[in-house]
Amino acid sequence: MIGPVPAGLRMNIYVTGGEVSGPRLQGKLRPVGADWLTIRTDGVCILDVRATIESHDGALIYVEYNGVADPGEDTYQRFLDGDPPEKLVIRAVPRVQTSHPDYLWLNRLQCVSIGEANMVDSVVSYDVYGLK
Repeated sequence: MIGPVPAGLRMNIYVTGGEVSGPRLQGKLRPVGADWLTIRTDGVCILDVRATIESHDGALIYVEYNGVADPGEDTYQRFLDGDPPEKLVIRAVPRVQTSHPDYLWLNRLQCVSIGEANMVDSVVSYDVYGLK
């Protein structure tokens, strides 16, 4: 927790791992990266996430996304009080980049995602859709 700044309440939430499972991409999130989260005074959470995926066959894929969560107007104060909401519903727009020849098709996508952050268990999950 960085604390209250002019833009809102700033905190860094580190990426410690995870799984990626889809029809054309399987792999894991490497334990690097973070969400540089800002919680505005109106309760809206602004995500700024950067992470690295390692595919099942060793390709490295950079992912970054911005998004929003709106758990309610009292969210800012709840985080300050150490009583965050149990879950956040997240809407985000991921972009990915890679130089691996088998995954160059990812560079052409704009993605949208719908996710949920379980604040009790510190688990985040997304459904991600690639747009052409």
